[in-house]
Amino acid sequence: MSDHHYILAKIDRIIKSDENNWEVRLKDICQVLRDSIPYFNWVGFYFANHQTKMLHLKAFAGIPTDHTEIPFGKGICGQVALSNKNFVVPNVHDQDNYIACDINVKSELVVPLFVDGINVGQIDIDSNALDPFDNNDALLLEKVNQKVAHYIPNIFYTLA
Repeated sequence: MSDHHYILAKIDRIIKSDENNWEVRLKDICQVLRDSIPYFNWVGFYFANHQTKMLHLKAFAGIPTDHTEIPFGKGICGQVALSNKNFVVPNVHDQDNYIACDINVKSELVVPLFVDGINVGQIDIDSNALDPFDNNDALLLEKVNQKVAHYIPNIFYTLA
């Protein structure tokens, strides 16, 4: 848990940096998380377009994915867009509604990102290990999302 303070401090510096491009800041946040936690093999931010009911990948660290747009309800991310709740999948092969991004992925953790009580997006973590996520991981990602939500300009997610 003490490592989480260090990770959050690094993310604070990224968020408050002079970098004007939010996609660069989000990509840097993804990279910090991926580099800091060994079983975070892919980290990405999806943002919601509520008019089209689609999630749009804005930044990630890890292997590129073809899933840059995901309909609400489809896959783990799409389900979180509707449920507004964290979703931990210990074994993706046990999920009927799972979108495979990489054949090596074995588990997934998705945490919604709220601005003024509205689910505007989410952070998505894929792991190549079975069942690595615990409550501390979800709490860390909730804190990351709170920090991002506080600073990110609303134009960024309203035009997802």
